[in-house]
Formats: sequence, C-alpha cells, structure tokens
Amino acid sequence: METPKPHYLKLKQYILRHITNGDWPPLSRVPSENDLVVKFGVSRMTVNRALRELSDSGVLTRVQGVGTFVAGPKAESAMFEVRSIREEIVARGQVHSVQVLIGEAVVARPTVTNQFGLESGAELFHTRLLHKANGKPLQLEDRFVNPASAPDYLGIDFQTEIPHQYLMRVAPLERTEHVIEAETANKRLAAQLEIAEGDPVLVLTRRTWSRGQVVTWVRLTYPASRYRFVGTFQVGANITPGG
Repeated sequence: METPKPHYLKLKQYILRHITNGDWPPLSRVPSENDLVVKFGVSRMTVNRALRELSDSGVLTRVQGVGTFVAGPKAESAMFEVRSIREEIVARGQVHSVQVLIGEAVVARPTVTNQFGLESGAELFHTRLLHKANGKPLQLEDRFVNPASAPDYLGIDFQTEIPHQYLMRVAPLERTEHVIEAETANKRLAAQLEIAEGDPVLVLTRRTWSRGQVVTWVRLTYPASRYRFVGTFQVGANITPGG
C-alpha cells in the first residue's frame, strides 16, 4: 500500500504545476501564506515549510514584508531545438563531464517495449548517465535504445561521444515526441543530483524516430533550481519538435 504524501509535498507539487504550466510566470507573485492555509486546510507551519524549501532550491524568491515570487531566469534549453546537453553546457562557458552509472542489454518491461512498438520481453540497450556542469549534476539521462537502429551503442566511449551525438550520427532524426513534467525528488534521485529529498525536478520524456521506427526513449531529469525549458512559437507556423 502506497504511503500518502505529506501535506507540504502536495503543496510543493501544486506550486510547481502552476509554474510549469505557465500560470505563474517568472517574477510573478504566488498566493500568500494565509491564502494557501485556507485553500489547503493545513497549518501555517506546513505552508511555510513548502515555501521555504522551494525558495532554498531556487524556484521561489521570498521578500520580507512583501511576499513570495516565482524566481527569475535560470540556465535554459529551447524545448524544440535538437541540442545535446554537452553543447548546452559548453555554450554557457562551463565544463561538461559525464559519469556512466549503467550500460547494459536488458529484457525490457512491457511499459518500455510499448514505447518502441515491440513485444514484451524484447531486448533493448539501457544506459544511465549523469551529466555535470563544472562538476555539479545538471541532468540524469535514463535511456533505452533499439539495437536494430544502433547495434554498436554499448561499445561507444561516452566520455568522448555522448548518446545524443552518437544517435544523431547513426540514426538521423526523423521526428520526436516529448512530455515535460514537474516532480519532486525521492531519496535516491536527490542523492544523484546532489539536492534535498523533496526538492523539485523537471522531467523531459522524449521518444525519437529514425527511418520509420523508434530509435530511443529517454527520461531526462534536471534540478529545477538549475534548469528551465523555453519555447518560442510563431502563430501560423508549422512547429516540428526536436529530439
């Protein structure tokens, strides 16, 4: 039986959802402590903890005697641009490094094989990499790859050529689909990203096609205090998402 989430975590997720959805843009004021106490029927201490932790993680800014606001701009990534995390980090004048946590062939679960349109029990390549900027974790990359599209995937040196670069070379991008969500870090994820348990994270789940088949399905997780996604859309234009 799943343990109910503490009230302060539910409140943090509520705030994160409004920020991620664009309801509360950067520098906008969030509801007051009194408003949140009434809305959620919780104690002032619970509300204060949620706001304090979001402030400590860089999502909110609290101004004494004025109120609480959504924090200003952070390191950003264009949501629909095909760009590797290494390129993003180097473009900001920082040093990229990568730690390989997992690299193996697996008999994948149905929830994974379904993403590729394959039968349950199909073999896929699985890697998990931690990308860092100036030694600080910025992205946890949990990726599955179709061996039919990239048979040599597990043999590459990820210190020299990261998965994004390799896959773009051997399986030219045809189309992608992705979903962006806000979550809170569990104990294991918090340790990997060097943040506190319960801190907000941004999760980009992306599926990429090449030559008519799904090549890769990846879950990219970022500390919300260090990263954000930005999208620019032109009315009437055909928008093709990147992968």
